[in-house]
Amino acid sequence: MSGTIAATPPIADAPTGTPPRVTGSHVFLALLHRDMRVARKELPFFLIRTTLQPLMFIIVFGYLLPKMGFMQSNYTATLLPGILAISLTISSIQAVALPMVQDFGWTNEIEDRLLAPVSTRLVAAEKIVSGVLQGFISAAFVLPMARLIMGPIPSFTLARFPEIILIVILGATAFSALGLLLGSAIAPQQIGLMFSVIIAPMLFFGCAYYPWAGLSVVPIMKYAVLINPLVYVAEGMRGALTPGVQHMPLPLSVTALVVITVIFWVAGIRSFERRAIG
Repeated sequence: MSGTIAATPPIADAPTGTPPRVTGSHVFLALLHRDMRVARKELPFFLIRTTLQPLMFIIVFGYLLPKMGFMQSNYTATLLPGILAISLTISSIQAVALPMVQDFGWTNEIEDRLLAPVSTRLVAAEKIVSGVLQGFISAAFVLPMARLIMGPIPSFTLARFPEIILIVILGATAFSALGLLLGSAIAPQQIGLMFSVIIAPMLFFGCAYYPWAGLSVVPIMKYAVLINPLVYVAEGMRGALTPGVQHMPLPLSVTALVVITVIFWVAGIRSFERRAIG
């Protein structure tokens, strides 16, 4: 019996290549890119939310009152760095705390991020970095607007640009980490209490509207406010932007901000981990 043997098709070689490895840095950058894209789409609302109050203070205390003669014109040199510090504080805290409250509460969107192939700490660190970048944007917007509204500012200079950038980085990192701590520790229904009990006293007693040295007339208050991180941002800004006015020594402001940044970073990430695991 004779027959024909059908030819069998050749067997394709098994693929030898391996899929590209996804590293933690790739995931980190992807998460950061997503947050910044959302921030870019909401930029007008972000600027209104974070810079409206500082700009109103600039108009009233930096333009109207000096024009009326109720304040000396050189007060603007003291006010400008403090207003920048406030803008940096508000934007950095809100950029992290408000979305965090929503993610953990109403939308529960944080679960999607926690499923990313990276550690929980890296997800928390990305939130802080996103807040730092948004703090930069807010400060970069307020500075030229303040200069335009106030006009010439005594002793104002950009010659110490590296010191300015250092203070902005440390201040934005410290307050973004504080935003992470508050956003992961406070329930959604208590978010209003956060601004009333924590943020408002920080702004008024943070030496933003007056120099720290001026509190020598009330010694107990001069040393009590040193627990407020905003003091070191405002005084550091004065030392870098308007060195001709009274200010805390710049090395002291930088050292205090480094310590505060480390404390808030560790506390914020630990709080985020506890909330994520729980």
